[in-house]
Amino acid sequence: MEAKSMKESRCIKISNVFPPDTNNHNTLFGGKLMSMIDDIASLAAKRHSRKDVVTASTDSVDFLRPIHAGNSVSLESYVTFTGRTSMEVFVKVVTEDLKTGEKNIAATSFLTFVALDDQGNPAEIPSIFPETEEERKLHSSGPSRALRRKERRKASSEWAQDLTL
Repeated sequence: MEAKSMKESRCIKISNVFPPDTNNHNTLFGGKLMSMIDDIASLAAKRHSRKDVVTASTDSVDFLRPIHAGNSVSLESYVTFTGRTSMEVFVKVVTEDLKTGEKNIAATSFLTFVALDDQGNPAEIPSIFPETEEERKLHSSGPSRALRRKERRKASSEWAQDLTL
């Protein structure tokens, strides 16, 4: 399988933030943003693998700045690291005050997806290669995030055994 550039998976979506999308602070609901993040990340994973995908984990969502009603929100996603069947996807969330033009990074997120074959089993995917400085930084730090993810998943699985149903 031939490696693909990270930019081949890049997806961008820009939306208005309307009052029904906001909480009592007049800022975008965190859960709404998390749904938008999962959606755009799954598109990048599908674009890279050209297969159906499932979300294996939301590794992190860091809310850095509020996103106010009346602003726009832009989500950019792309695959940053791959395993044999899994993909780490990075999502960068940028808010823009449409009256002043001021832009800020409002959130960042890493998610992991698994590609599936037509029978619903994990399917092999192409590896990736970075081209820009941002891509190189994210790609080179991918193995350490993958290790932390594996350790966290193991701990969660062990912990879950002690939970009551």
